[in-house]
Amino acid sequence: MTEQITVEPSADGRADFDFFFGRWHGAIRKLADVTDRNCTEWVEFEATCDCGPILAGLGNFETAVMHPGGQTVQGATLRLFTPSTRTWRIWWMSSRLPGVLDAPVEGRFEGDRGIFEGPDEFDGTPILVRYEWDRLSADEVRWAQRFSWDGGATWDDLNWVTMWTRIV
Repeated sequence: MTEQITVEPSADGRADFDFFFGRWHGAIRKLADVTDRNCTEWVEFEATCDCGPILAGLGNFETAVMHPGGQTVQGATLRLFTPSTRTWRIWWMSSRLPGVLDAPVEGRFEGDRGIFEGPDEFDGTPILVRYEWDRLSADEVRWAQRFSWDGGATWDDLNWVTMWTRIV
């Protein structure tokens, strides 16, 4: 007889993003052109986002409004948890590319740090993208992005960093 292991929902990973529920202010610093590996010019702008649970805690949905260069860009993130593998998949979409849902990144948290990776493409060149989440405190979170152009053997320096501070 195979022994059934029961995992409490709060311990299986589905609550990993609960810390991000609420309203947040973002201070963003990103390379002016994240697709240009030689770019050294950084731009800074602000954002706000709201995040809440969906599907009885098996996912969450976030809406964001960013203001790069005086423009307004709306974005949304869908995160879904798979209990059997204890992993999250994260999809991003924005008003910059209407009708496009990015391929998901996948990963999990280990303590207060989450690493999520997945395929992307720039001008026909396949790359990997990595999202890094760091819970710094109950009211401060760091989200960052970097790329790998060699299948994950090496990773570029960060090309986007958002410091999120809780509003509500």
